[in-house]
Order: sequence, then C-alpha cells, then structure tokens
Amino acid sequence: MQHLGATRSSLKADHLLQTPDTFIRTPLPGSSGVEFVIHIGPQLGAGFTQMTAEFTEDGTLASAPAGVERFLYLLEGHVELEISDGPSYALAPGQFAYLPANTPHRVRARNVSKAVVIEKFYEPVADSVADSAQPKVVVGDEATIQSEALGGDEALQVKRLVPDGINFDFAVNTMTYAPGASLALVEVHLMEHGLLMLEGGGIYRLGDSWYPVSAGDFIWMAPYCPQWFGAIGKTPAKYLIYKDWNRHPLGA
Repeated sequence: MQHLGATRSSLKADHLLQTPDTFIRTPLPGSSGVEFVIHIGPQLGAGFTQMTAEFTEDGTLASAPAGVERFLYLLEGHVELEISDGPSYALAPGQFAYLPANTPHRVRARNVSKAVVIEKFYEPVADSVADSAQPKVVVGDEATIQSEALGGDEALQVKRLVPDGINFDFAVNTMTYAPGASLALVEVHLMEHGLLMLEGGGIYRLGDSWYPVSAGDFIWMAPYCPQWFGAIGKTPAKYLIYKDWNRHPLGA
C-alpha cells in the first residue's frame, strides 16, 4: 500500500524509473486472457516498446503488428510458441525467442505466466536485399549461453541473448553483478535502453539523479542519458537490458 503518495518511481526528461507499486495493467488488441504493463513506448519518445505480459491459463498473444519484430523472455510459468508453417516451442523461465517482423505466430500460456515483450519496427540494412541480411527466428535458453566478463572484470558477467550481426538491429543481454561490483565508468552513448531488474539490487545513476533499485523495477534510458550501476547487498544483482544496435544514426 502506498503511504501518502510516496513512491520511488521518477520521470525525468532523459529517463524513467518505474517501480511495481505504480504499474497499471491494460488489455491490448491481438490478445486474450493477457494483461500488459506497458513500461515504455513512443509516447515518451522511445524507439521501441517494452511490456510485461501477464497471462492467465490458456491466455494467448497473437503476432506483432506488421513490420514489427518481437523479443520474448519468460519470467514465470510455461508458454507454447507456435510459429505458422514452422515448429512449436515450449518456453520455461529463462528461455526466450526473437521473432523477425512479419513472422506469423501465437503465444499460448499453459498456466499462469509472465513474460517480457519487447517490440520495435525493424530497420532493414540499407541497400541490402540478400537473404543473409534478413534476421531469422531465434529460440534459446539463457542457462546454456556462455557468459563473458565485461571489460575483463570477472565480477560483471554478460550473456548475449540476441545474436550479434548486422542483420539484427537491437541487442538484449542479461548482466549479473557480484555483490559490490559496478560499471567501470559512467556511460554516455547514442543507444537507448530498456532495463528490467531481475534479481538483487543496487544504486543506479541516471542523468544527475541517483536511485536505489531492486528486483521488479523497470528503467528507461534515453539516448545520451548518463548512466552507471553498482550492486549493493549480499547477493548478486541481475538485469535484462535492451539497446538499439547496428544501425547508422542517419539511417544510411
């Protein structure tokens, strides 16, 4: 229960911290038995949409709108991903799927489930029509992906969920910080971020503000928003993070 309007949520010109006590749920077209927490979208200036989809048993989610690519990461429960004229996949927590734009599919929950849903209008590689430049369906399991030390720091591990390659125009990673670990510098860059805290907590610098954050919090960072994170506590901190990627700023 909120106390006299108090919340950690904060909206500034270049960032948003959205905490679970302020989440509002809404239905969307193309779904049945699913409610969405829409964390960020074009209305706030973002070039993508990130949502948490909450499925009832047998709740279904249809294909993304025309021209829109979709990334799913299962947080809770079990869902079936059915691709038209293709295979079906059973997804459990920690498993994920990338669906290229205009890929007919359906997501159906076997039981009460929760998933991250990231959507973006796909930006084709300029002057390229080769099949090799078109992204393909990717289905994977975070547990099987080899982690990498960020900048050689073994206390900060990254797992790349979307393959690296010019045919993909965004990246989604998980980042895990050992207790006390932090980014080596304050980052300021062109790419924008959508971030969902999965485990643990710490302190996030966004712009000129400093915030305590914990599991369940969502953060949006606009292009060039100064950003830094340090893990605090006795357990690791982990988040799922999106960024636009592999495209020239002028669309060339």
